[in-house]
Amino acid sequence: MANRESQPQAHHHGAYRSRIAQIAGILEALLAVLVMVGLVFCVVPLVQWMPGLLTEGNEVDIRTFLERALDVVIAIEFIKMLAMHSPGSSLEVLLYAIARHLIVGHESAAENLLSVLAIALIFLIRKYLFIPSFNAASQETPDTQPEKQPTLSEK
Repeated sequence: MANRESQPQAHHHGAYRSRIAQIAGILEALLAVLVMVGLVFCVVPLVQWMPGLLTEGNEVDIRTFLERALDVVIAIEFIKMLAMHSPGSSLEVLLYAIARHLIVGHESAAENLLSVLAIALIFLIRKYLFIPSFNAASQETPDTQPEKQPTLSEK
């Protein structure tokens, strides 16, 4: 008798969890849309700064432009990560964030070396530890695609 009573209760817990997952997915999509709207607002100043960079761009202007442009790239990768739900997209966000830190940061040589080592580690993880089935939610990249075996007619 106790088994029959626990089945409906388990069903309700599963329904609640499913509902919570749906709500979380909707909130995640809304966040991605908000980030995209903010991204559009961030691109406008970049376009406005471009003529000044061509005529009178100094080191500070160029650095500011690069910082903002790399922020936009990271935001785009973040949106892709929210949409694709794959470890590969998470690694790409980390890669771009570390690269931005390396390119526009004012760090010491030791911190730059750590950034380069972190980027190398990301590439090693992607090459040797990355399981292609984890990337099923997104497109397969060339380094995760299985090699095509020649057919009998191609030999």
